[in-house]
Amino acid sequence: MSGQKHSTRQLMKLGIAQAVLFMVGALLGRGLGLLLGLDAFGSGEYNKRELIGIALIGLGGGAGAQAARVWYVHKYGDPRG
Repeated sequence: MSGQKHSTRQLMKLGIAQAVLFMVGALLGRGLGLLLGLDAFGSGEYNKRELIGIALIGLGGGAGAQAARVWYVHKYGDPRG
């Protein structure tokens, strides 16, 4: 499907998949941080442990969104052409 435009339905699937997997990835990053003792929301100050916990949440969310994009490209082809 590389030469054809992607339908609105297909692009909606991409958007929903990215949103859902972003949240799942962020929650997994939060859980991993808690397991490692890196609570992003533990205290009122931002020291090294909290910042690493926040980074794990961001990395998990980003990884989830990228996983959704990889799934979409594998199934429907690259929407950018």
